[in-house]
Amino acid sequence: MEELTLDRDWNQGIVRYPDPAVEIIDPRFGKYRLGNAAVERLWSGARWMEGPVWFGDGRYLLFSDIPNNRMMRWSEETGDVSVFRQPSNNSNGNTRDKQGRLVTCEHRTRRVTRTEYDGSITVLMDSFEGVRLNAPNDVVVHPDGHIWFTDPGYGILMNYEGGAAEFELPTNVYRLNPDTGQATVVTDELEKPNGLCFSPDYSKLYLVDTGASHKPDHPRHILVYDVIENAGVANGRMFCEMAPGTSDGIRCDTDGNLWASAGWGGEGYDGVHIFAPDGSLIGKIHLPEVCSNLCFGGVKRNRLFMTGSQSIYAVYVETQGAQVP
Repeated sequence: MEELTLDRDWNQGIVRYPDPAVEIIDPRFGKYRLGNAAVERLWSGARWMEGPVWFGDGRYLLFSDIPNNRMMRWSEETGDVSVFRQPSNNSNGNTRDKQGRLVTCEHRTRRVTRTEYDGSITVLMDSFEGVRLNAPNDVVVHPDGHIWFTDPGYGILMNYEGGAAEFELPTNVYRLNPDTGQATVVTDELEKPNGLCFSPDYSKLYLVDTGASHKPDHPRHILVYDVIENAGVANGRMFCEMAPGTSDGIRCDTDGNLWASAGWGGEGYDGVHIFAPDGSLIGKIHLPEVCSNLCFGGVKRNRLFMTGSQSIYAVYVETQGAQVP
């Protein structure tokens, strides 16, 4: 393991190369770290950010600032940050569907929506079997068009990120057909299902359980399931343990490594933890604040964007994010 010294000033633009914030734990991670690519703070000024999603056709990143009830846009061309949507109904997770349309989880309205090409908003799902959803959190799209999302209910635990209310449904993970509106429960096994992503070949589904934040004795783990074609998942099992902290948003690269946001584990823990396909921790990207979520973007999908609690960060890496629909 390389010795880590994090004495950098995050408000200054000059850093030592290779950036000590990118830590090699296992030699397998060495090929992904670029020797002259530093972790950059792109913008700061949010309260709690989430849901980064890359729009390559517009060269911009969208992300949610949940407590401020707005969605923001960062331009790769100019570096400017502007308001994309306000109010956003305390939006959280975002992704794009196969047609390139924005799909969003909204806390305040307890629904999943799609933004059409003309800017109008279509409600895809706000209830299950006639009962209101809790507060959809994170979302991904399968190549078959189905939308998979988690519903842990953080948006109804308090008024800060939505509106305090009673739970009416279990904390499920759902698979939604946006054409018919039909939805099924993928799994109800997690205490607080949060971030999720598919493996590059879509044969596996990774799920973060953040139940430990409400039950201190609860495992702080990421699970992996086998994806059953045209159905759901099976064979859920432990992929990795995140103790003493926890993860939130996750993404895979084209080699099948899992890049997991990390926080709440004390000094030196915050940032991104990278796991090989066998579940071994191989690298870390250290940030000066909790990392809530991440995505790959840029022209070549080789730029990792990370939403901290208040700031947006980015770093170029020598891999690419797994292709999304």
